[in-house]
Amino acid sequence: MEFMMDFTPYAGLAVLLYAMRQTKRVPNRYIPIIAVVLGVAFSYWQQGISPSATVEGLKYALLGIGTVAGVKYFLEKNEGGHKD
Repeated sequence: MEFMMDFTPYAGLAVLLYAMRQTKRVPNRYIPIIAVVLGVAFSYWQQGISPSATVEGLKYALLGIGTVAGVKYFLEKNEGGHKD
């Protein structure tokens, strides 16, 4: 059950960031900043304000940004067609 407690905020943040990226209302350069703010804010809400909560929030942000980038590059690669 602890795995789900660690995975849920990260997955939620990744989905939220991907949705922001797809809407094009938020410039892509601000998405990492928003990810850090949301990740740290959620971690503070969950654990209280502490240095370990800050690190956990940054971990959520980095995992979310990495997932969005991975999905983006995966979709771009598949969209370009298969070349042999």
